[in-house]
Amino acid sequence: MDAANYQDWIGRSETAEDIVTSAAVRALRATFDHEDVTVHEGDPLPPAWHWMFTNPIARQSQLGPEGHPERGTFFPPIELPRRMWAGSRLEFRAPLRVGERITRRSRIASIQPKTGSTGALVFVTVRHEITSGSGGCTIDEQNIVWREEAKGANPVSARREAPPGTSDFSRTVEPDPVMLFRFSALTFNGHRIHYDQPYVTQVEGYPGLVVHGPLVALFMLDLFTRHHPYAQIAGFEFSGKRPITLPTAMPAHCRREAGHYALWVEAEGAVASTGRLTLAGASKPEGAENP
Repeated sequence: MDAANYQDWIGRSETAEDIVTSAAVRALRATFDHEDVTVHEGDPLPPAWHWMFTNPIARQSQLGPEGHPERGTFFPPIELPRRMWAGSRLEFRAPLRVGERITRRSRIASIQPKTGSTGALVFVTVRHEITSGSGGCTIDEQNIVWREEAKGANPVSARREAPPGTSDFSRTVEPDPVMLFRFSALTFNGHRIHYDQPYVTQVEGYPGLVVHGPLVALFMLDLFTRHHPYAQIAGFEFSGKRPITLPTAMPAHCRREAGHYALWVEAEGAVASTGRLTLAGASKPEGAENP
């Protein structure tokens, strides 16, 4: 498809409903290794944990070779094979809550074919509005990119961005195949790069299983909330800089800056993902720790 034909897909929309179950929230808390996984009906859903809910559910016969639903229904039939979640911009206007029924309304906002150092690219921006009957509302604008097949043994970019300096606090996580499998299951993500070692190395050309972009983003949010459990987060945006593959250690960092908090995750000594977080208002003392 050329750029003109892609324009016909801009504005396409879909709607999905789900229930924020306590079991899923408890499971993600356990995946993040929290000691206390207790969850009660009515508890606010942590920021961005809506990624576990309202996900597309395609029949097995409707999946593409990489494990994602075939294109041509909501997403256009982009012929490039490799799909990555490049980043998101999120607004947390009012909390979604455990036990509520939520509705996701999604719309394709833009489609931009480009050419980069790795070849042809197609960037698709999707705006999601997730709401609940009690007034909860999260806006999630996602950037999804499709790329050409891997050229060479390792499609990870050779460009390396040095860490930006010291942080106020940090935490290192060592993801493993079990963690990636659990997160794939919780988000109903069938993308084989996260759990299928022969596929990810022999077909996509990565040296190991790829850590989910949203999982890396949630690690940044989890780092912040461990140190500021009472803060009211108003906005968060993240951008993936380079794929993270197993085995690896992932140091996550946070630093307070003028008007926001800067976050970043490193892998193999380079910046792999960056985040920017803003607060809604006054919170309890910033030094307070989770029990």
